[in-house]
Amino acid sequence: MIEPYRSDFNARFTEAKYAELLRVLEERSRTKIDFRVSETPCFFAPELMQHMVQAGVELTAQLLDNAEYMRASAEAIPEAFRVPKQDAHPHFMTVDFGLVRDANGELQPKLVEMQAFPSIFGYQAMVSQAYKEVYGLDPELTPFLGGLDEAGYWELLRETIVGQHNPENVVLLEVEPEKQKTLPDFRAHERRLGIHTVDIAKLVKEGRRLFYRDTVTGKLVQVERIYNRVIVDELERKRIKLPFDYRDDLEIEWAGHPNWYFRVSKFSLPHLQHECVPAAVFLDDWFAGKGRERLPADRERWVFKPLYSFAGKGIQFAPTDADLAAIPKAERYLYLLQERVKFEPVIRTPAGMTQAEIRIMYVWPRGKKMTPMINLVRMGRGLMMGVDHNREMTWVGGSSGLCPTS
Repeated sequence: MIEPYRSDFNARFTEAKYAELLRVLEERSRTKIDFRVSETPCFFAPELMQHMVQAGVELTAQLLDNAEYMRASAEAIPEAFRVPKQDAHPHFMTVDFGLVRDANGELQPKLVEMQAFPSIFGYQAMVSQAYKEVYGLDPELTPFLGGLDEAGYWELLRETIVGQHNPENVVLLEVEPEKQKTLPDFRAHERRLGIHTVDIAKLVKEGRRLFYRDTVTGKLVQVERIYNRVIVDELERKRIKLPFDYRDDLEIEWAGHPNWYFRVSKFSLPHLQHECVPAAVFLDDWFAGKGRERLPADRERWVFKPLYSFAGKGIQFAPTDADLAAIPKAERYLYLLQERVKFEPVIRTPAGMTQAEIRIMYVWPRGKKMTPMINLVRMGRGLMMGVDHNREMTWVGGSSGLCPTS
């Protein structure tokens, strides 16, 4: 957005450089990039980025400092996935914003959603550096937040994910990781932190301990800490048979305790009061007549979402009464009606003006404060901003926001 970076990038762009970007990413991640990478990074003013960083901190505090909300969110955890030994706060937080114009024509962030769950910390650092190297960008541009440099970024990630453990005893846990589009991110974590990526279905349970089988030696290695990347929705959808029960009292530490995935999520939106938060109402409350006045009169400005889906699954725009009534009464508490955020197209590209959704990614190590780390940008020109929804376009997809440091 900010000049002269945007104009200079567009003028110097070549398809050969973009091809080199993709080659570098696949070489460094040691795997195929199976989602669309945008041709361009985004250039943002530091003041706008800081506005979003601070809003994310305020929204998180508003939830965690609210005793009534904390009771309600604890009850929202499905019984089968109530994991013992929950940490006092989440280790990870992601807060997604769209950019809109206010009454004065100024750009302002609007909350899309927030989730106490890790995002692609490894890949995002890698793609940001690749953009700078391949396109020969100003070295003073940075994707990192809170004054961090690359070394400080990885040190804080190591503290949060590995802690005091031998990396051999720390696993990145996922469902069928080799089939996930986020595999490049797993590879980046493996390379930088020395941890192992393990399929949750292949863990071995002995008493109160979990083990994984080393792919080189064939020996069982005890798991002492889990970097949790498992989405419960996917476990249930694929009917994955687990070697343990989430409710078991295991000798395990969690980097990203599973309970927080449910406690700070789309479930949080109706409980928030902030200038950047759009109206949101639980579907069961809407049917009961509660909170209806909060939503716009125009149904075209409504979004209908399941609370615990991922990557945009199940989202409907402008839902009809028939769409809402199709949800069984006993399941309506699992759905949300939300005011649709109309993104302002702000990124000028050779393919036209393009929208951007910005994710601010935080870590929260034990004994420290919630710390902004890096941003992730999803560029698009359609209704949905996720990389899966913009495959047939150019100058859209996963990207990185870069800010000048001087």
